[in-house]
Amino acid sequence: MAYEIPVTQARAELAELINRVVYGGERVVVTRHGKPLVALVSAADLEKLEAEPEPEEQRATSALSSVHPLMPAAPAESRRFGIAAEHQDPRRG
Repeated sequence: MAYEIPVTQARAELAELINRVVYGGERVVVTRHGKPLVALVSAADLEKLEAEPEPEEQRATSALSSVHPLMPAAPAESRRFGIAAEHQDPRRG
């Protein structure tokens, strides 16, 4: 479980938060208005996260969307990239 802290408090305690992450092995989630904004993780954790293979469902969705441009992206892909809106072709009823 990650430690959550508001962004205003995180600014004041950045050095301490870095120490908690690096030396304490914690993960820190910085929030704004109670919603997660960013996460602080150690460089070692980041390497592990980036080395994990992409889930099969996301690979298939990405491949399908790139092959057929008129096919709308799946909801998982929109969440993955943080897309808030999507284009709708006015010619399609």
